Amino acid sequence: MSPALVLVHGAWHGAWAWDALRPELPDVETIAVDLPSSGPDPRSLGTLDDDVAVVRAAVAAVGGPVVVVGHSYGGVPITEALDGADGVVRLVYLTAMMMDVGQTVVGSLRGTWPSWWDVHQDEGYIDTRNPEGFLYGDVDAGVAEAAVARLGHQSLVAYSTPLTVAAWKTVPSTYIVCDEDAALAPRAQEKMAERAGRVRHLPSAHSPFLSHPEDLAALLREELAAG
Repeated sequence: MSPALVLVHGAWHGAWAWDALRPELPDVETIAVDLPSSGPDPRSLGTLDDDVAVVRAAVAAVGGPVVVVGHSYGGVPITEALDGADGVVRLVYLTAMMMDVGQTVVGSLRGTWPSWWDVHQDEGYIDTRNPEGFLYGDVDAGVAEAAVARLGHQSLVAYSTPLTVAAWKTVPSTYIVCDEDAALAPRAQEKMAERAGRVRHLPSAHSPFLSHPEDLAALLREELAAG
């Protein structure tokens, strides 16, 4: 039985982020989740625990082998959610936060907010500045404009909650480094990728599901075949 593919988006995005990738995998069962920590209403954003619950539910609903892909922040909930999860045969970190127990996204910043984050600390959320440059640097201008219009807010508490487990310690893992990424520096990706069993590269900026969907699909096919 060929594994299904559960797709977990990054900050500010939703399941829609994978819409250009999924047609490139017509013979693969793909399930794209919506994480509660991202959304249009900053007053009702979820926590990391909420994201974890959504990822676990999506995996459980498959009822068979599954490969789980986490993009950017999406690497955090898959790391927390899937330690010992039935049916998960591989984790794929796509220019993602591949962190260890006790670590947080905010902690990894060493006290300095990235210049392109618009942090509303009292209100508990983060927005983006210049997403066209940082998130969509190699995306067609029209596609990037449409994506920017759909971006939501991101929960700050989800970025501040430490991991209690690290699923990559018990589940085989692959890290896909995006070599032209302006949002998560390739050198930082490569450092985290030292934790992965396999490391792959794409000549892409931060959002290859929009800029290189065919190339990303080809890599994911290889990961599905390898298990």
